Amino acid sequence: MPHSPLSTLQPPVSRHVHLFFMDGVGLGNSDPAVNPFVTAVLPNLTGLLGEDWYLEGNGRITTNRASFIPTDANLGMPGRPQSATGQAAILTGRNVPQLVGEHYGPKPNTAVANIIREGALFHDVAAAGGQAALITPYPQPYFDAINSGRRLYSAVPLAVTSAGFPLMTADDLRNGRAVSPGFTGQGWRDHLGFDDIPLLTLAEAGQRIAAIAQTYHFSFFEHWPSDRSGHRGTLAQAVSHLEMLDAAIGGLLDAWDDERGLLIITSDHGNIEDKSQRKHTRNPVPTILIGPQHAKLAQRLHNLADIAPIVKSFLNLPA
Repeated sequence: MPHSPLSTLQPPVSRHVHLFFMDGVGLGNSDPAVNPFVTAVLPNLTGLLGEDWYLEGNGRITTNRASFIPTDANLGMPGRPQSATGQAAILTGRNVPQLVGEHYGPKPNTAVANIIREGALFHDVAAAGGQAALITPYPQPYFDAINSGRRLYSAVPLAVTSAGFPLMTADDLRNGRAVSPGFTGQGWRDHLGFDDIPLLTLAEAGQRIAAIAQTYHFSFFEHWPSDRSGHRGTLAQAVSHLEMLDAAIGGLLDAWDDERGLLIITSDHGNIEDKSQRKHTRNPVPTILIGPQHAKLAQRLHNLADIAPIVKSFLNLPA
C-alpha cells in the first residue's frame, strides 16, 4: 500500500486503531482549587465513564462501551516523567526511561531517538504493508527548521518519518486529510497566517478525526496544547481547556465505529491536573479503550509500555 498522504479519503480499512493522545494529562485529587477537572463540565467523558472518573485512586472503570485504566507513567524510575521517554514508551512498547536510565524530554536525545528508530508502531505497520499516519499537520516553517537543523523532531514525528511515512502539511489540513492540534483550525489563521484554512467546530473536528482514522490501519492524533495549559495559564483557563477537549472527544465518540475500530485515548505524563505548580507530576494518566473486546484488552494494560502490544494484538501484527 502507498505511504503517501491520501489525495482523497479512501474507503475504510477492515480493522483499525486510532490513538488520541493528550499531552500532559494526569489523574489528580479532588481539590477544586488545584484540579481543573473538578469544576470542568465534561458531559462526554462523564457520560462515557461516570462521575469522578478523573480522580486519582478511583481504580479501573468498565462500562458497556469503554474501559478506563489509571496508567503508570513512572515506569519504575525516579523523578518526573517527561515527554520524549513517555511517548517513546507508548510507541515502542519498551520501558524507555529504564533503558536510557532516566526520564528525558521534551525532545528525544540520541539514546531515545535510537530506540524509536529501532522500531515503533509506525514501523510495525509499514513492515506489514499497512497504512499509518500522524494526522496532526505541520506548517512549512516547521519543515524548514527541521531541514536546517534548527529544530529537532519530537518523539511522535520522529517515529513517523523514520518508518518512511510523511508528515501532514497545510495542504492536508485544507483538504480534510488532517486535523489541527487545536481542533478548529483557528490557530492556523490567527498565529500562522493561513487565512484559507477551513474552520471546524469542536464536534466536527472529533468527527473528522474518526473519519480519517477509518482510512488507516493505525493513526495518531497529537493534542499537545494540554501540556502547555498545565505549564502556563490560570486554573480557569485550564478548566476551559478541558471543556474544549471534552467537546472534541464528544464528536470523536459520536462518529466512532465500535465494531471495527479500537480507539485509545491516553497521555504521557501528568501536568494539567495539578495547577498548584507548573511541572509534570508523577500521577497516573488516564487511558480509555473503546472498541471490540475493550474490557479484555484492558486487563493487559498497566503502564505506558503496555499500549503498543495491545495495538499490535488488535491489528494482528507480530509481537
